[in-house]
Amino acid sequence: MSSPSPHLSILVPLFNEEESVAPLVQAIRAALGKDRWELILVDDGSSDGTFDKASEAAASDPRIRVVRLARNYGQTIALKAGFDHARGSVVVTMDGDLQNDPEDIPRLVAKAEEGYDLVVGYREGRHDRLVTRKIPSWVANRLIRTITRVPIRDNGCTLKAFQREVLQDLRLYSDMHRFIPALVASSASTRIAEIPVRHHPRRFGHSKYGLSRIWKVLADLMAVMMIRWYREQPLVMFAWSSAAAFVAGLSFLAATLFVLARGSVVAGGSMVFQGASLLWFGLAGYLLIVGLICEVAVRRYRSASGWVGESSGGHR
Repeated sequence: MSSPSPHLSILVPLFNEEESVAPLVQAIRAALGKDRWELILVDDGSSDGTFDKASEAAASDPRIRVVRLARNYGQTIALKAGFDHARGSVVVTMDGDLQNDPEDIPRLVAKAEEGYDLVVGYREGRHDRLVTRKIPSWVANRLIRTITRVPIRDNGCTLKAFQREVLQDLRLYSDMHRFIPALVASSASTRIAEIPVRHHPRRFGHSKYGLSRIWKVLADLMAVMMIRWYREQPLVMFAWSSAAAFVAGLSFLAATLFVLARGSVVAGGSMVFQGASLLWFGLAGYLLIVGLICEVAVRRYRSASGWVGESSGGHR
């Protein structure tokens, strides 16, 4: 750690990629030459020989470091662990399955050095299965673009370049790595660029991700949507929810009056509607109070930190 900090950090999360480690390291060396760079290999709880292969590479080259996680946490946490250990002023992320091409790294870095905070690669001529990979990815990207309003065409491409300052305020959890452009755009006044990158067929093993991830992605998308739309004004979100609950309460109140108007034969059923009406009205009041508390908390945070607002990020 006493050596000078590198200009570039390459971060690669690995999960059961034993056969890919050696050719990946060789390809990165060939692409970057003798420039000031470091390679961080994050072993995400692999059950094969991935960690041993990564350790061998690190032993032969002081520019390579290995971070080993105690178990398989997923790509998002693996990336976060790598970000915490990266020392370069520019950080590039890529997959460890050899489908991303290290030859594209210099192009990403050059674009970042033009003044962009984040450079996102989009895969041209993607070599993946149509039904299980391409179609779900296309649908997800369209949905993410529509909801987040950040016009990135390929959110699933891991090949990205970050300015180090962007990573300091980036909070990642669950499967949020797919929404990094949206999170970056919402957290600071940023400039985001896209460039085409190459995509190769997988040489070893099989993909670790499939259709089972869809529901988790949708849940994370809802979280990102709320962060982007309501972070500055949480009262608005809770007020809309409170209004919906109030309308439901009015509906049950109307049902109560209707049942009572029918006479004593069915009048006993009105008690059910009355109870439901009171519950919905109570929920409406509760949500409104929570929204007020959140609004006060946000205002106190702004006052304490001297925060006065954020402008929207740019995109090229």
